[in-house]
Amino acid sequence: MIANLATTKMSSKGQVVIPEIIRKTLGLVNGCQFLVLWENDAVILKSISSPSKKEFSSLISNARKAAKKAGLEHKDISGAIAKVRGKK
Repeated sequence: MIANLATTKMSSKGQVVIPEIIRKTLGLVNGCQFLVLWENDAVILKSISSPSKKEFSSLISNARKAAKKAGLEHKDISGAIAKVRGKK
């Protein structure tokens, strides 16, 4: 028997209930967001969440190191943002 297998139905509004055992096992709560991937008759839901403060700090640190290594300065970033926003 496959332990991570369950069935569900789609409502007339296109809503699908994720079975309770899966929600509990994965820690899914009201408001969780998902990336939806599909191909042919397969649909995959991948839960997505914001990084923790520690993960975010690590991401920022890595980005700053990469920017410094590339020779970017704060004014370069501000200029790029203004250009994208159409404020040149």
